Amino acid sequence: MEYRKLQTEEIDRQLFEKFERYQKVTQCWRKIDGKWIVKDVPFIDQWNEEDYNQLIKCLKNTLQTNGILYGAFSDDILKGFVSVENGFIGKNQEYFDLSSIHVSEDMRGNGIGKKLFKMAAQWARTHGAKKLYISAHSAVESQAFYKAMGCIEALEYNQKHVEKEPCDCQLEYVL
Repeated sequence: MEYRKLQTEEIDRQLFEKFERYQKVTQCWRKIDGKWIVKDVPFIDQWNEEDYNQLIKCLKNTLQTNGILYGAFSDDILKGFVSVENGFIGKNQEYFDLSSIHVSEDMRGNGIGKKLFKMAAQWARTHGAKKLYISAHSAVESQAFYKAMGCIEALEYNQKHVEKEPCDCQLEYVL
């Protein structure tokens, strides 16, 4: 597996041609009356062309605003990526936003996400952040990954993220 920074000119639909976002979700975490519980919420999460177009726009913006985008490649095929926005958020200006982390379905469970997460954390740390903020998919499997990485429920919720994805779990990772 080759891990490297991606450049704006690389971000196009062809980059994601063999990337499989597919995730069969059966259970998700939900906060009800102040307590976290697992609920049956079955659905298939798979990006369509509109989703990829939005992703490409967002990732290009990340790079154009001096954020970072790392990719994991197997035989020159993208198998995972992580992005971090440059700029502090939160009332104490201590968070950097980990805006995306995804591993292609065919490569999950091989440590790619862990490596990408650590690269993102290192980049944020060297740019002065004290914490990563993560608005994370609430699927049980996704949350297990974040917990294994050492993430906890965010002490401060970012309202923009809550409004955009009300079912996400708002997490932080202390750098």
